[in-house]
Amino acid sequence: MTLPPLRIAVLASGRGSNLQALLDAIGTGVLEARIVGVFSDKPASGAIALAGARGLHGVAIRPRDCPDRAAHDEALFSEIAAVQPDLIVFAGYMRIVGAAALSRLEGRMINIHPSLLPKYPGLDTHARALAAGDAEHGASVHAVTPALDAGPLLAQVRIPLLPGDDAPALAARLLPREHALLVATATLFAQRRVRLHADHAELDGRRLAAPLQLDAANHLIGA
Repeated sequence: MTLPPLRIAVLASGRGSNLQALLDAIGTGVLEARIVGVFSDKPASGAIALAGARGLHGVAIRPRDCPDRAAHDEALFSEIAAVQPDLIVFAGYMRIVGAAALSRLEGRMINIHPSLLPKYPGLDTHARALAAGDAEHGASVHAVTPALDAGPLLAQVRIPLLPGDDAPALAARLLPREHALLVATATLFAQRRVRLHADHAELDGRRLAAPLQLDAANHLIGA
């Protein structure tokens, strides 16, 4: 039986490079999906501009136009729920979302984060990895829960730290691997192979004991 394309909503505050990676994968047939909406807290973000250029449904709601954080969450997540997504991808969304808003879409949200979680939740991950003298760095895809960058891990990609690396160089080297990780993980959702729970993720009906690892050929080992 042919599965319908995965309906993806993307939530972003920045330039939209992960959104572009998803669109590229859809365009080449790598990812059987459709972007049903792009949502942001910043009307001038690159993600919203990209949505407009590609004729996608785009909604930006500024926090300052809402009376408080909860009201902003409610307004934005009502717009997201209205497009009936199968999967919501947090792709550089720079605000913490409250539990009440998350509860309405529980089990359908993933975030891509530029560190090897549980190391370095939050901001400045590249500089923190360098300051710690780590041998490797990477990115993680995890389920979204109310706790910051703490939901069950799905997949990771690793890169070595190199002599002379600074934070911008490390970020630039990681970014294409981050894009590949997101596409590979979204493909598992498009194949309806993943289920998310509050405390774990399942692949093909089995609980993941550790995050899948992306190899050099952009395949998730063990998937």
